[in-house]
Amino acid sequence: MDFCGGYLEKNLSKDSKITVMLMGATGVCFYEIFIYVYRGIVLSTNIEIFLFIKILLIEVIFNTLITIIIYQGMQKLGYKIEEIFKNPQILTRYF
Repeated sequence: MDFCGGYLEKNLSKDSKITVMLMGATGVCFYEIFIYVYRGIVLSTNIEIFLFIKILLIEVIFNTLITIIIYQGMQKLGYKIEEIFKNPQILTRYF
């Protein structure tokens, strides 16, 4: 997952809400599919495609709404953290 994040960071804009929402929705889809396959294989549960699609759509919509709500705050926090770690003077104050 870290590889995907690094690839997307280089190729997509972090400032676009639509890009962030699509990345979140894609991540949720991959996660839910993985969990569903895991439960089907390892735990031997019944596979019901209609129920899975219903749950998947609800999860994607819910997480997209949460992304819209917290996007601005997380973006500001991310820029502040990025400033702290990319500041070239951070190591010089200790030496």
